[in-house]
Amino acid sequence: MGWHAGEVPADLPTSLPTTDRAALSLTTVLPAVGVSLSAFLLFGLMLPGWGHGLLVLSLAAAWWVSRELGKDLSLIGIGIAIVSITSVEADVHWDRFFTIGIVLLLAVLAPSLIDRLVYRRHAIRFPWRTGQKWSRLEKSYLVAVPLLGWLILPFYFISSGTYLNWPYITDGSELARFFVGVNFVGTWDELFFICTCFALLRRHFPVWLANLLQATIFVSFLWELGYREWGPLLTAPFALLQGWIFTKTGSLTYVLIVHLLFDVVVFLSIVHAHNPGVMGFFLVG
Repeated sequence: MGWHAGEVPADLPTSLPTTDRAALSLTTVLPAVGVSLSAFLLFGLMLPGWGHGLLVLSLAAAWWVSRELGKDLSLIGIGIAIVSITSVEADVHWDRFFTIGIVLLLAVLAPSLIDRLVYRRHAIRFPWRTGQKWSRLEKSYLVAVPLLGWLILPFYFISSGTYLNWPYITDGSELARFFVGVNFVGTWDELFFICTCFALLRRHFPVWLANLLQATIFVSFLWELGYREWGPLLTAPFALLQGWIFTKTGSLTYVLIVHLLFDVVVFLSIVHAHNPGVMGFFLVG
């Protein structure tokens, strides 16, 4: 009936303690906090000089503390640095559509390839199949997610004016690009923030701390993307919940379906906000 229990990756080096029993210390926590805060500076406050400086300093400290910590935080840092080379503010013009897409792909591929080809391990994994059936609670949650989105998202986008951070769609081609873009970014979120950042942080820290650190990066990225005003009150719980669910299920497929169901409502809500009266099934118009 409940959520399935997740497992620590099988290839966790024996030199590392099991994270649930690991004693936390400032020397290990501060570099990880610095990496997460660098994302806040880069994406949330949009301060590239300060953000990149904090990122480099934090990675240097991580390598000084522990080779394994340095390796894992460097993979996260590489992804963050790659994303920071371009603005990720929502844009459906062809040049930005492909630029953002390529940058985000590189941000996932580079850490994964370095992990496999340079570090010679498989710390970053994308567990599409777990062999476990979804429980009744998990199936019910798949229904609850779009329902909650239907209740909350139109009110958020319209009352805060945040929908203006997304482009006004004028033709079918732009609408198609917008739909693809929303789903592509939603998929990328799970590949990078959960399967990369959270999984690597989980090798060194308890679930609660690793989840807070990945959520800081996650929410900072979503702020630049367009979820501003009081958006973090929605995106922070969502990011934390995705990390927690992934810990319990161990299934990328499940958390991705949850995310994409939510993003369908995001797409419809933004189109509705730009075109009042077009969709009559939302409570806020």
